[in-house]
Order: sequence, then structure tokens, then C-alpha cells
Amino acid sequence: MGIEEFDVFVIGTGTAGKGVAKDCAEAGWKVAIADNREYGGTCPNRGCDPKKVLVGITEIIERSQNMLGLGISKMPEVNWQDLQKFKYKFTGAIPAATEKDLAELGIKMYHQSPKFLDENTLSVEGKTVKAKKIVIATGNKPMPLKIPGAELMLNSDDFLELEKLPESMIFIGAGYIGMEFAHIAARLGVEVTMIDTEPRPLSNFDEDMVAHLTDASEKIGIKFIFNAKASKVEKLRKYLRVTAETKDGEEVSAKAELVFNTAGRVPSIDELELEKGNVAFTNKGISVNEHLRNTSNKNVYACGDVSDSEGLPLTPLSSQESRVVSANLLGKYNKTEAHYPPQPSVVFTLPNVASVGLSEQQAKERGFDYVVKHKSAPSWFNSKRIANRHYAFKVIKDKKTEQVLGAHLVGPEAGEMINMFVMAMCGGLSCKDLKAMIFAYPTWSNDIKGMT
Repeated sequence: MGIEEFDVFVIGTGTAGKGVAKDCAEAGWKVAIADNREYGGTCPNRGCDPKKVLVGITEIIERSQNMLGLGISKMPEVNWQDLQKFKYKFTGAIPAATEKDLAELGIKMYHQSPKFLDENTLSVEGKTVKAKKIVIATGNKPMPLKIPGAELMLNSDDFLELEKLPESMIFIGAGYIGMEFAHIAARLGVEVTMIDTEPRPLSNFDEDMVAHLTDASEKIGIKFIFNAKASKVEKLRKYLRVTAETKDGEEVSAKAELVFNTAGRVPSIDELELEKGNVAFTNKGISVNEHLRNTSNKNVYACGDVSDSEGLPLTPLSSQESRVVSANLLGKYNKTEAHYPPQPSVVFTLPNVASVGLSEQQAKERGFDYVVKHKSAPSWFNSKRIANRHYAFKVIKDKKTEQVLGAHLVGPEAGEMINMFVMAMCGGLSCKDLKAMIFAYPTWSNDIKGMT
């Protein structure tokens, strides 16, 4: 049997890879796509979508807890098994539906991670295939922790598939994944301990906003061990014990029924044998230029979380990068550049933490003449009416133009409110422009007029 040849071979079936494959197939190209996991990628199968379904039940719990004695007389009961069945309604059909869509476009599908043999040749499912262009869109995966007992730890995929909740959990890593899962577990009655090498959670977010979240986290029973690096995991009779070493050289430990590695995510590229394909990469992913073309193999492109670009590892950015790659593949010349507007990031804890644009430090380093408006606002009506205790903001604006340079929020609807700041920044609106608008009242969005 001869070597099959394709116009483009896409590696990865998430938002980015699927988008490129569809665009090229609709343009009449001969397209192949491969994935070593279920089709559809991280977000709808084992990431943001199923996570947000689980967060939904904790929003009910949190709202009820805050309103006890203020109209709520009894807390609702949670059935974890029923919640998992409900979650499956969102995730269960994704792989088959994705494959059906691709098949209808005549796209050849493989169910294995390919390996490069040379710049235009791949080995997949025991077959050798050639492609004029290759697109890498494999996303990120949990970063392995190379410590004794690492095999005893679970990861984010396992959390989302738990058949029942244990009495206790430890999360190694207090980034956004660890914090979101910790809040879900703690609000459903699990005893939660978090271990992190940093002096606080969410080191990439505004310190003042995170301080409010840390306080809220401790109030629901989450215990933190900061400035400590996990050194080993041991199995005891009933529990697992995590030992960590502090920056002062002291040993600390914690015990729980389950331990989760939430230390971060890394590019999913180690199975590709990139060196054989002359594909340049870094520890942040596939090296690309402004056209998302690989810097060493001109026939390779990368998009989504796996590209070492300016884009954050977020689903909306994956969609945007896939469109850039499609445009460059299907156009006569590689002219389309990737541009990155303000990119909002949200941690779906309760309260949410949300951010877009520059931090105070970044504004200072870039030489802006800026002012900061910073306030804790639990007494504002929208927060007060639901007995919420954690609501704050920090808005950084250019002193001369009054345009927003950065916005950092913590609150029940911070994840929605941050989009209003994105619109203002993308539209070049000044704070004066925002204040002149008429928003529906009383809504959370209306509050941004008081924040600017």
C-alpha cells in the first residue's frame, strides 16, 4: 500500500485544530486530522465546560448560605451522582458529534498521536503519510510532578469524573485549576488543603483582588500551605500523605484521601518527535512567527494553547489563532498576522476573580502616566442585596486620555463584568464615555460606571 498524501494534516481536534481542518476541507483541500484522545479537545470534554456545570451547583449553595435567615430557611441537599449525570449531558455527545462533523466534510480521521519522520512526513496508526502542510494544535496537558509517589496523584481529568466525593482532598498547586476545583469541593463539604510554592494563590492575578479570594476561601474551610514545594507522596492505611519543604528548609505535611496535581499545564508535544521534523519549540510550545508559522519548518503552523505566541491559553484565543492559520494556508501568500486584543482571564471560584489589560506594575514599567481607582465595595447594592461579602475592583486608567489600561475585579459576577471593560478597551472608549452611557439599573454591568 502506498503512502497517502494530504494537502494538510492537522494534529489535535480541539477548537483550534478542528477549525483549521473544517476551513481547509470546505475549500476543497484533502485533509486529515488526528488525536490521541477523544475528539473535541479539552474545553468541551474535560475542561471549561464540564467545570462550569459543576460550578453551577456551588453557586446555588453559596447563594443559599449567604441568604440563610434572610429568606432561606434550609440549605439545599446536593447529590453528586445526579450532578455528574447532568454534566454528562454536556460532555457525552461531544466526541461522536465532532467526528460526525468532520466525516461529513470528507476529512480522514486518525486516533493516535502522529510522530514526525521528516519535515513533511508523519507516522500514525502504523501508516506513513505525507502532507504539504502540517498544523499542530495539540493543546496543553497537566504538568507532571517528578517526585516520589507521583503515581498516587490524580489530575483535573480525574476530578471531573469522580464517582463520589471523598471526605478530604489535597491540591498541589493553587493556580486557577486548583482554586476552582478546591472551591467546588469545599462548598460540597470536602475538607480541602492546598499546597503552593508561592506566597499566595493565583500569582498571575492582581494581589489585592486575590487577597479577597483568599479570605473567602479560608472562610469556607480551605487550608493553605504557602511557600512550600511538594517533595513526596506516600500511601498510608487510609490516607495519602504529602510532604513539602518550605523555603526555610522545614518539612510540613498534610493527609487526605485524594491528592490532585494542579501544579500547572505544559504543551502537549512530547510524543510528536519534533526534532525529526525540524520543528522548533520551547518550553512554552511550538515556536511561531507573527503568521503562526513555525520558525524552522516553513510547512508547519501551530495554533491554540500549544503555540508559543502572545495569546493566552484560552479557548477564544484558540479560535482566533485557528482563523489566522486558515487564512495563511488558504491564501496565496502568508500575509495574515495574528493580532491580540485585550485578553480577559477569569477564575471561576466564588467570588470570581477577573482581569484584563495591564497590572499596576506593567503600567509603570511601560511608562504610562496613570491613575488607579481601587475600592472594596460589598456595601454596593448589587452585592448587598445577595448578602455577598467579597466585592472589589482596581481600575487603571491613562491620566490624559482616561482610557482603561487594565481592570481587575473580584465578585460574584466578575466573570461577566470584565467583558464590559474588554469592550471599552477594544473600542477605545474613555471612562467619560462609559459614564455617559445609560445602562439598565440595577445591574452588575451598571456598576462599572462607579469603577471608572
